[in-house]
Amino acid sequence: MAMNVECSTCVDLYNFADVFSVESVLRSCVGWIDANFAEFSFSEEFCSLSVNQLTEIISHDELDVKEETTVWEAVVRWVQHSRENRMHHLPSILPHIRFNLLTSDKMAAILEYPLVKEDPGSTEVIRNVVQKGNPNLKPRLRRTTEMVLLFDANSSDVLFMNPREGKYISCSYNRKDRARTVDLTVTSDNNIYVLTREEESSDRLSMLKYNHAGNVWEDAGMSPVSKWLMLEKDLKCYDEHLVEVDRTLYYLAEKSTKGGVVWMRKYNQHTDQWQECSQLELDNNSYEFSAALSCGSHLYFLTTTEMHCYEPRRDRWCKLRPSPEPNLDIRTAIVLGTEIFCTGYDFRHTVVYDTESDCWQNLPGWPDPGNRVAKYPLSLFVLENQLHIWFTCGNGYDDDEDEYRVYVFDRSADAWRDLDATLPDEEYFSYGRLCLMARIYLPYLKAQDMDT
Repeated sequence: MAMNVECSTCVDLYNFADVFSVESVLRSCVGWIDANFAEFSFSEEFCSLSVNQLTEIISHDELDVKEETTVWEAVVRWVQHSRENRMHHLPSILPHIRFNLLTSDKMAAILEYPLVKEDPGSTEVIRNVVQKGNPNLKPRLRRTTEMVLLFDANSSDVLFMNPREGKYISCSYNRKDRARTVDLTVTSDNNIYVLTREEESSDRLSMLKYNHAGNVWEDAGMSPVSKWLMLEKDLKCYDEHLVEVDRTLYYLAEKSTKGGVVWMRKYNQHTDQWQECSQLELDNNSYEFSAALSCGSHLYFLTTTEMHCYEPRRDRWCKLRPSPEPNLDIRTAIVLGTEIFCTGYDFRHTVVYDTESDCWQNLPGWPDPGNRVAKYPLSLFVLENQLHIWFTCGNGYDDDEDEYRVYVFDRSADAWRDLDATLPDEEYFSYGRLCLMARIYLPYLKAQDMDT
């Protein structure tokens, strides 16, 4: 049934799946509507939607529209289909249209629409919604570009890069926002959170959130993690991680010197508190690498010698099989789908862990390095649903000859391929020993675009 979604059947299938909770059919209908919204919005089926269905659909980040005016015009057609019965719904529908993405000329044109001008009772309400917009609404995902975040080691600049498209955009920010960054994460709804330690109080951890529209880092409005966490005073001996699982943020802290125990807190947005979770007790206290990774509805904690999985619903840790490669000194790890990929400091070997089968598999490493050696920084990342790695390489003797390289892994050929990327000549690094990717609306980045 889910395979027969088209314009004439979409709404009927959508209603059926909604009533009887047939998730696979519902996902197919929603996916079809998102991908074909411009066409669908001119159909009789679109005009038959209820106000709740309409509001839900136009709220989708995945809606494929070139301009937000397409959404506005679709709403106008829906209202005019039964104006007397639907006009009063307009003020509640409009906040879901992303007017903040429109130019002033296009907003002025909307205010000249007959639908707005001919109804004195609604005109002022509509005018206020259109002009103010909702600054918290992000661009539709299909209008954004996947960009990897790298950080300048000598300034407060952040490099947004997509080496597959040859895009490198550097933005400068307030130095205090980067002064004591502990870790950062990109959530499933494309929010970027940064965990920072305040300069005047080394035990106070606060959260910043990236404002896409303003291209600035702002206070996330969350209680400090440290308010709910009692660790030893010498916080310099801790490795700290920030990760999201099922729209919940988790903070993890482990001793980087003696190890043994990993403390964890999760953020409850309803109570604005960081709640205690089960501690993880490690078997091996000696390791140089650790990572906290989100995969599906679970959290994975990985060290050079151990792998553990946390189940949020049961608040329980379980031990998994560690990497079978004894000579692989893991230095970076990343999740792609249901798999966790890892490689060592020299990029000579790569391994992948399948979270569904609890099995490891060996993959090739750097092809034909010759007399070159991989150096720090070295980080895996996912871009356009493919595995990549970014690292510094050189001859091992002269740092002036070092250069950045970016490789992509071709799963079908079981081989790494050099992208021949040309990064700006600056010193960059990544937090958490992996490169995070976010979907960015490029016009928001107020900096010089250094396309190559």
